[in-house]
Amino acid sequence: MAFPEDVLTEDEHVVLHLHPHWKALVRPILVLMLAVAAVAAGWVLLPEGSGGTITLYVVAALCLALVLWLALWPYLIWRTTHYLFTNERVLLQQGIFSRDRRDLPLTRINDHSMHQRFVERLLGCGTLTIESAGERGQSVLRDVPHVDRVQTRLYELVEAHADKHSLGDGEMREILADMRDGKPLRDPSA
Repeated sequence: MAFPEDVLTEDEHVVLHLHPHWKALVRPILVLMLAVAAVAAGWVLLPEGSGGTITLYVVAALCLALVLWLALWPYLIWRTTHYLFTNERVLLQQGIFSRDRRDLPLTRINDHSMHQRFVERLLGCGTLTIESAGERGQSVLRDVPHVDRVQTRLYELVEAHADKHSLGDGEMREILADMRDGKPLRDPSA
């Protein structure tokens, strides 16, 4: 379930593409292992015969339901959650059957902060909060792997984008001089 490249603009390129930290998969893996162990124990310990066979089928059906609900569903959520950082914006996408996507242009990012609890510091993940100008305000990205590096990279992206789209002192002096001389304005990036 890769992120579709067709959502990127012509000059846009991916800098970071992340899923939530692998710790989100610990519980699904444990549920899967316990379900397999329960079915194996039922197969070995239940008596052969109609009562044991029916009980084994019931245990297997319950384990299958638990695996689908507590293992497969969280895995699919993890797999379809994307944190994409490009040279133009931050894209947040999630959803299995329906899809939610939020684009945060780098020009609108006002502030970003990270938070790590002790266990998250040990695992190398944390929460990144991005505040942007707009209706929704904050976007909270939970379980971001290497959150400290991601926050630093986001800072670099915002600064590089601001530098790319701002006029330097020399360019501003040229525009003001052209305006005083009555010359038509020209594109400074040309």
